[in-house]
Amino acid sequence: MASSTPVVIYPPDEDGARRVRVDGTILGLAYSVRDVARFMQEAGLQSFDEMDVVRSPLIEWRGGGPEVWTR
Repeated sequence: MASSTPVVIYPPDEDGARRVRVDGTILGLAYSVRDVARFMQEAGLQSFDEMDVVRSPLIEWRGGGPEVWTR
């Protein structure tokens, strides 16, 4: 089943990194909400900051929300 949100943050791996997918493309690994905000800015949402990441309905968090960075 495909996600209805354009941004998916996958569960943390053994190192605490979470894959970030935007519109079906993996942009890289995030180790914090700040990293996710940077990926969002690189994807064209320049005004996105950490609070936007935490509250945005554009983001689907899998395996825990924005506070989860370890397995």
